Order: sequence, then structure tokens, then C-alpha cells
Amino acid sequence: MLGTSLIGRCARGAGAATLFCAALLVADAAHAARHGRSHAAKRAASHAATPALDAQAIDNAQFSAPSGKGRSRDASAATIIKEEILLDRADFSPGEIDGVAGSNDKKALAAFQQANGLKPTGLLDAETWNRLTATSSEPALMEYEIQPADVKGPFNKTIPQSFEKKAELKTLNYTNPRELLAAKFHVAPALLTRLNPKASFETAGTKIVVPNVASKPTHDRVAEVVVDKKALTVRALDADGKLISFYPASVGSSDRPSPSGTWHVRSIVEDPTYHYSPKLKFKGVKTQKPFDIAAGPLNPVGTTWIGLGDDYGIHGTPNPESIGRTQSHGCVHLTNWDAQALAKMIHRGTKVEFIN
Repeated sequence: MLGTSLIGRCARGAGAATLFCAALLVADAAHAARHGRSHAAKRAASHAATPALDAQAIDNAQFSAPSGKGRSRDASAATIIKEEILLDRADFSPGEIDGVAGSNDKKALAAFQQANGLKPTGLLDAETWNRLTATSSEPALMEYEIQPADVKGPFNKTIPQSFEKKAELKTLNYTNPRELLAAKFHVAPALLTRLNPKASFETAGTKIVVPNVASKPTHDRVAEVVVDKKALTVRALDADGKLISFYPASVGSSDRPSPSGTWHVRSIVEDPTYHYSPKLKFKGVKTQKPFDIAAGPLNPVGTTWIGLGDDYGIHGTPNPESIGRTQSHGCVHLTNWDAQALAKMIHRGTKVEFIN
């Protein structure tokens, strides 16, 4: 996780023209670190307290209704993983699939419930489980053979915290094949390892078990994107106001809030290069000269930039585990895969409404 409060611009050459766009990072390093550790601790405790997982256990997982209202406290990791995969497959993203019933999971559940005429509690119940499992008959997990391209690289040994040090790198790629594969299948690296405890992620031809979310149909009928600054969510709607896709998000802080009102998509950039200008006076950046940070999935704006004008945008992040748990300097963070999915469904001129 990045350790300084930063806001910047990204640029990408397009023939003779150059595209400039705003970017953002974590607004409060202490806040981000505290919440990141808390979530990681919950995830580790959950994984330590449950038995080994395999494809059959997750595919056969069921929901046991609690004696009272709300979600059963003893919902198994297998049930939660299956739920997260089904939500992701139905275009209600829980963010990073991690097997933990966290805030993003609850937001996605609430959105699914509302879209299906159920009370949007964000808590798993029998009716929600039945509706969710009815959305797909495919197995929750699938076997995947690691491809040569997955292990070929190039990979970065490490990604430095300093922006000046980042600018010295030719690329900001993943640091190993496991990290690449985790992003490819929307899963936390630790959970990917837990699903494949004996697998070598470094070897092409190795067969591993992964969430069955990689091949999803996309559509281009999004008429409006709604960013809820209070709920920390992004919704894609069609012309009739019907919810098409849902994503958890990180948005601006009280010091540097996200904008309000109606905006429109001005640009969509894949694999953006990050451009730093000294006039922005980033905390922790000492140089008085402009510099670029190369494109790559661990670039400060991730793999996708959706520009809205006036240095605001919706973009990816090198830290998918931070989504919904950190604040920004005004832009909107999504996981890289969610930002990519949204970018494929919109176009220049698509309406973006900021509410709350």
C-alpha cells in the first residue's frame, strides 16, 4: 500500500497528441495502513479457522439459515467464496474475492438484493442465496492450465514506495506469476495459494483451481454511471435506469472530496502512463522536475483511466485490497478488472453522476 498522500496527472502519447489526465492515491497513509492491517488480520484469522478448501467443497457449499435475522455467523469460507464468485459473475462485483464477509461483499449483496426485488440488507439469507445460486449453473471454480504468457514476464522484483524511484523503472508489472494470476481471476493472492497449496505458479503447464469469473460477456448499453460518495459504490445503468453492473469503490476524502453533480466521460485510456508535475507539490516528492511513471498494472492509476475533466477520473489501482477501505484525493478507485470492465461498456459522452 502506498505510504504518502498524493495526487497527480497521467499522460499517454497518442500519435502527435498527448493525453493528460488526473490521478490519485491514498489520502491518509495511517488510515489506509490501519484498515489494511485490520482486513488482512480478519482474512488470515478466517483462513486459519477453517478447513482446507477444494473445488468440490466450494461448488457444493450451501447457506445455512441462522436462527434469527441476518447472516449466519458461522457461514463457511466455502459458502462465502461461492457467494463472491456468483456475485462477480452476475456483474455485482465484491471487489477482490477473498473468502471474507467484508464491507465490499455486503455492498454487492445489497445491490443484488435491490436489483432482484429483495430488501437490500447486505446480509445473506435463504431467499438471497436461492436467487444468487439460480443465476448460474456453472461450477464456482474451474481448472486452469498456467500458460507460458503467465510466467514469461517481465516481472518487477519489487515496486518502490517513492514516486521518484518508480519513475526509474521501465515498467510497473506484477512482481510474480501468482500476483498476475490472482488479478486475472479476481482473487486475493493468499486465497489463490490456499486453493492450490501444492502448486507451482511459476511453471507453465501446471493445472490450478481458480474462480470461474474470467470469461464474462460485456455490453455497451450503459447510459449513465452513478458514483455514490457516501456508500462508496459505482453503478452502471441502462437507458431505463436498470442496474447493469455494480462495483465497490474508494472516493475522495473530506479534505479533497470527489466532485458533485453531472459529468461526462471525456477520455478512456488503457495502460496509461503517469505524469508528475512539480506544481502539484506531492508530499514526499522532493524533485522540482516533472517525470513520468511507466505504464503497467502496478502503475499508480492501474491499467485503465476514464477521464472526466478538471483532473477527475475513474481508474484502476495497484492495490485491489484497498478498495472501499481507503480515501482518495477526489478521483474514484476501482479494482483494475472492474475499471477495465466499466471502460468496455461506456464511451465518450457517457453521463457520470456524483451523488451524496
